Amino acid sequence: MSDITIHDPVVARQTPRPDFSIDQCWDEYTADEHAIWDLLYERQVALLEGRAAPEFLAGLDLLSLSQSGIPNLDSINPALKALTGWEIIMVPHLVPDDVFFTHLANRRFPAGRFIRSREQLDYLQEPDVFHDIFGHVPMLANPVFADYMQAYGQGGLRALNLGTLHNLARLYWYTVEFGLIETPDGLRIYGAGIVSSAGESRYSLEDDEPQRIRFNMERIMRTEYEIDIFQKSYFVIDSYEQLFDATQQDFAPVYERLTEDKTSFGTHESAPQDRLLP
Repeated sequence: MSDITIHDPVVARQTPRPDFSIDQCWDEYTADEHAIWDLLYERQVALLEGRAAPEFLAGLDLLSLSQSGIPNLDSINPALKALTGWEIIMVPHLVPDDVFFTHLANRRFPAGRFIRSREQLDYLQEPDVFHDIFGHVPMLANPVFADYMQAYGQGGLRALNLGTLHNLARLYWYTVEFGLIETPDGLRIYGAGIVSSAGESRYSLEDDEPQRIRFNMERIMRTEYEIDIFQKSYFVIDSYEQLFDATQQDFAPVYERLTEDKTSFGTHESAPQDRLLP
């Protein structure tokens, strides 16, 4: 368990189940913890108007995430399950890869219970309940994206046995966490790492520094990433069907090419096959 989660006494006193889940104990969140959620929510929603994908904004409404305070899983899970068959489970910290993929493959999304402090409003290293629920869960209300997430979990379990997890992790990073989508109204954000970050919500769409590259799965699997800076490259999908279809192919030939040709790209590098967006 990391130093950051141990400060949550509700987490610290619980022994995780074999699947690493714990109880949310929603009635034990403090008034200040609920106030931090409200502050983060209000700030992000104001920033995301005209920046976030319409499917993300629709998910906020479908799951009633605008209600004050940290969401109660007893309320949000029935609504999410009715929409796409997904549910959220609480975990005490980042879980092992095999546990994470097993949950995704069974349409369960692991979320941290703790919420960041006021001193960490703009950045913290380990995902908290705001990043996990505000950032990830609205997109799980979209049927196609929900199917993509399950397919990703199934692919993760296979990758564990093939020694190619580092390649698949890059796909998650550049789609689920830091993905952009092209819409008739321009580029929009759907990645959880962006929608939950005040600074990157602006930077990803409006700054001249980063590359914005059309989606290419093999290119993504060859691209490194850094966890503590704004991204230098973003990958742009045409649709969520494009993401889902990418996970339906046989990955074995892709992994074989990645193993035989170990070419990789830094976060700021261009590749010959890149199709850049302005």
